[in-house]
Amino acid sequence: MSFDAETLYRLLPAIHRIRDEELGGPLRALIAVIAEQLAVMEENIEQLYDDQFIETCADWVVPYIGDLIGYRPLYGEVLGVGSPRAEVAHTIALRRRKGTAAVLEQLARDVTGWNARAVEFFQTLATTQYMNHVRPRNHYAPDLRQWEPLERIGSAFDTVAHTVDVRRISSRRGRHNIPNVGLFLWPVDAYPSTRSPAVQADPVDARRWRVSPLNHDMPLYNRPESEERITHIAEPFNVPMPLSRRVLDQDIDTKLPALPTYYGQDLSLAVYINGDPTPVPVTGVCVCNLGDDGATWAHLPDSKIAIDPVLGRIALPAAPAAPITRLEVSYHYGFSAQMGGGEYERTASFGAKPNQTVLHVPDDHATIQAALDQLNGDGVVVVTDNGRYEETLTVHVKAGGYIELRSENERRASLVLTGGFTVKGDVDSEFALNGLLVSGHNLHVPATTDNHLARLSIVHTTLVPGWSLNPNGEPAHPGEPSVIVDIADTHLTLTRSIVGGLRTHPDGNVSAFDSVIDATVINGVAFAAPDGRSAGARLSLMGCTAIGKLHAVSMPLISNSLVLAELEAGDGWTAPVLAEQKQTGCVRFSWLPTGSRVPQCYHCLPQNNGYPAPRMMSLRYGTPIYCRLSEATDATIRRGAEDEDEMGAFHHLHATARETNVRLRLAEYLRAGLESGVFFEI
Repeated sequence: MSFDAETLYRLLPAIHRIRDEELGGPLRALIAVIAEQLAVMEENIEQLYDDQFIETCADWVVPYIGDLIGYRPLYGEVLGVGSPRAEVAHTIALRRRKGTAAVLEQLARDVTGWNARAVEFFQTLATTQYMNHVRPRNHYAPDLRQWEPLERIGSAFDTVAHTVDVRRISSRRGRHNIPNVGLFLWPVDAYPSTRSPAVQADPVDARRWRVSPLNHDMPLYNRPESEERITHIAEPFNVPMPLSRRVLDQDIDTKLPALPTYYGQDLSLAVYINGDPTPVPVTGVCVCNLGDDGATWAHLPDSKIAIDPVLGRIALPAAPAAPITRLEVSYHYGFSAQMGGGEYERTASFGAKPNQTVLHVPDDHATIQAALDQLNGDGVVVVTDNGRYEETLTVHVKAGGYIELRSENERRASLVLTGGFTVKGDVDSEFALNGLLVSGHNLHVPATTDNHLARLSIVHTTLVPGWSLNPNGEPAHPGEPSVIVDIADTHLTLTRSIVGGLRTHPDGNVSAFDSVIDATVINGVAFAAPDGRSAGARLSLMGCTAIGKLHAVSMPLISNSLVLAELEAGDGWTAPVLAEQKQTGCVRFSWLPTGSRVPQCYHCLPQNNGYPAPRMMSLRYGTPIYCRLSEATDATIRRGAEDEDEMGAFHHLHATARETNVRLRLAEYLRAGLESGVFFEI
C-alpha cells in the first residue's frame, strides 16, 4: 500500500473532506505531514531488509557484516583494488575453497591489483617415486630435449625438479620444501602501443628497423590474458612477461594455420606494412636473434620479416615483393605505472575550457605546428594517433588564453623535435602538454619582451632525459635540461610525468606531483637556474624522485620524495640539495643525501644519520624497472612515507601496502602447517 498524502486523504469520509475544504484544508496539511513520516518509516523498513545482504546494504553496515563472518580489513587504501564490500561478498565463496592454490592466487590479485601466480613448491621437489603412487610427470632430472622447462628455470613457471631447500621461505631465500607455498606478483605491467611507427636503425639501411620510437633496443612484452575469476593457476600468457625468442618462435611455428597466441591483430605483437589495415600474416614472419654483427645485424632474413622480441628489432627481407616505405608495429612494453604517457585513461587530466576550438592532427592538419598556428592563441590540438611527428614547434598563447597540446585519450604520440620547442604567452596565459613522448630537444620559455606566460603544465608526458637515447639505451645528450624557463613569475607544474633536468628563473614556482626529474646521473644538475648553478625557482615535490643535484631559492614543501644526488669533485656546489631560504618551508617523510642544506626536516632519512641509501633497480630511462626501489632497499625507506609506504615517484602505487595485504590474506587462507613467501617477478 502506498502512503502518499493524496491516498491517505481519500480514505477519510467524504463529510470530513468537504468540511476540510470549507475551512481551507488544515486536515489535508496534517495528513501530508503524517504521510511524510510514514514514507520515512517505510523507507527505513525497506532499508533494514536490504541491510541483511552485502550487495544492497548501506556502507556503514559493511563492517558489521564483515565482522560476523570474521573478515579482516585491508591495510591502508590502495587505489584500483576492490572495495571492502566486494571483499566481504567474496569471503564466503573463497572460504569454501580455502587453502587451494587457485584461491590464494585470486586473493593476491584482488588485494593488490597485480597479476599473480601461486606455486606449491612440494610439487617440484626431486623425490624418489613411490610405486603405489607413481607420478609420471615428476622427473628427478630435467629433460634436456624440452626447451620450455629449461627456459623457465628460476621463474614462477619453473617445473624442473629441485632438491630440498631448508631455508625459510618467508625470508625469500628458501623455496623448495614440503610446507612451502610461494606467491609470485608482477608489479611491472604490459602497456600497449597500437600501430606505432617503427624507426629505421640506420637512415641509409632500409632493412633494419627498431620498434621503439626512440630508436633504442628494448624488450617486448606479451599481452596478459586476465581472467575475471581464477579457475586455474596462471600460465605465462596470463601475466605480463618479456617475450623470448623461443616462446614467440614456437608460438608462430606450432599454431599454423590457427590464430596464434602472441602474434596477430589485437594480440601481443603485430607488424603492418605501408598502412595496410591488416598485419603481415603469421606465415610472412619469423623469429631470430638480430644481435649486432659488426656494422650490421646477424641473421638478416631472405624472404620473411624477421622479429627479435628481446631487442625490439625488425629486419626486412633482402628483396620484398613490393617496396616497404612505412612500417608500423602494435606491441606491448613494460613499465610500473601510468606515468609519462601511454594508452591508458587520462580524461580526468584534460584541461580544455568550454567552447574552445579543438583541432585534430592528422585529421584536420597534417602537422602539429599547422594546427597550433590555426588556433590563433587559444584552443586545443589533439593528436589522434600514435604517430611520429618530426617538427620544430613555436607556440604563442594570447592574453588570458589556454592552449593544450595533447594525445587523444588512450593514445601516445611521439614528438621528435628537429629544433627547439619555444613557448610564449601574453598576460595570464597558459600552455599545457598532455600524453606525449617528446624527444630530440628541450622545451624553452625564452625571456623576450612579449613573453609573459603565467602557467606551464606538463601532465602524463615524457620529456626524454638526455633529449633522446642511443641504440644501447644510454642518453644521447646527458646533462642537457628538458625544460628551460627564462622568465619570472611562471608557474611550472609536473603531474605523473618524466622529465630531464629543469632550469627555471629564481622568481618562478615549480610544483611536481608523482613525477621523475632525471639529470641522467646523480652528480648532474636536476634543478637550478638557467645558468645550471645558481638557485632556481621555488620548488615543491610531492611523491617524486629526483636524480641529480637541486638548487632552489626555497623549498615550500618536499614530501614523500627521494632525492638521489652527490657532489662532483670541483663542481663548486656546497651541498647536493641546497635551499637559499632555509627559514621557510618544510621537508617531510623524504630521503635526502648527505650534507643537504634544506628547511626544517620532519621524519626524514638523511644518510649521515646512519640510514642506508635507496637501492634502485635501474636509473636508466627506457628500461621496464626504471626508478623502481629494489626489494633490498632498507625498510625505513620502503615504509618511510607518511602513510608508511615507499617514498618516491611510485608512492601513489602503495606497493608496500599491497605486499602487506597479501601477507595478511595468506595468514588467513593458508592451510595449517604450510608456510608462505611473496616473490616479485620483474
